[in-house]
Amino acid sequence: MRLDGLRLAFGTLTVLPTPAPQRVDRITAGGAMLLAPVAGVVIGGLAAAVVAAVQALQPGADLLAAVLGVIALAVLSGALHLDGLADTADGFGSRRDRETKLRIMKQSDIGPFGVVTIAAVLLIDVAALTTCAQAGFGWQAVLVATVASRLTLPWSCRVGVPSARPDGLGAMVAATVRPYAAVLVTLAALALLLALTWLTTDGTTLPTNSSSWRPLVGTSFAVLLAVVLALTTAHQTTKSLGGITGDTLGATVELAVPLALLTTALAL
Repeated sequence: MRLDGLRLAFGTLTVLPTPAPQRVDRITAGGAMLLAPVAGVVIGGLAAAVVAAVQALQPGADLLAAVLGVIALAVLSGALHLDGLADTADGFGSRRDRETKLRIMKQSDIGPFGVVTIAAVLLIDVAALTTCAQAGFGWQAVLVATVASRLTLPWSCRVGVPSARPDGLGAMVAATVRPYAAVLVTLAALALLLALTWLTTDGTTLPTNSSSWRPLVGTSFAVLLAVVLALTTAHQTTKSLGGITGDTLGATVELAVPLALLTTALAL
C-alpha cells in the first residue's frame, strides 16, 4: 500500500519514469499526498545538482544557476503545478460566483491573471534563488524550497478539508490525510532539511560575515510558512469554492516555492 502511494506520488508529481501503482483508491491517494515531500527530495535534489554544477563550472554565474535551477524544477514537475496556479489565478481573478470560478478553472486556456501570476512567481523564484546563491546557499535553498512546498499537499488534503467537485483529483485526495500524520511528515522533513543545512553551511560555503545560524533560521521558517500557507489556502478555497481542487493544490505548491526562497534569502 505504501509502495503504491509512493509510485502514485512520483507518477503524479514528477515526470520521472515510475511504475504504475497496482491499486489506486483514496487510501493510496492519501498515501501519495503524505509522501509528496519524498518526491520533493528527489526532484529538488536534481534541481539542486543543476545549480551546483553551474556554479562549479562558472563561479560567479549565480543568476544563470538560479534560472536553470528554476527551469529544471518546472520541467521535473511537468509544469503541473504552474498550470494549476494559472487556472486558480484566472478563477479567483474573475471575482465571480463559485460555479463560474470552477468553470473558468476547468478551461484549458490561460487568461491574463494566469499569465501575470506565473510570470510574477517565476521572477521571484529566480531573484530569491540568485540572492541565496550569492550568499553561498544556492543549491541548498532550492532543495529546501522544493521539499517545503510539497509539504503543503498533506496539509491541504487533511481530514476536514472537502473537495470542491465530486470528481477529479481534488475528490480523490481531499480529507485523506490524518492531521497527526501531516505533523509527523513535517517534523521528519524539517529534521532532514535542518541536518542538511547544518552539514553544508560552514566557512567554506558562506561569506565570513554570515552567521552560521541564519541558514538554519531560514530553513525553519521556510517549512513553517509553507504549512501556514497550506492552512490558509485550504481555508480560503473551502470558503470560496466549497473545497479544494487539483488546481488549487498545484497553486499552493507553486506559491510555497517563492515564499520559501524569499524567506531563506532574507534570513541569510
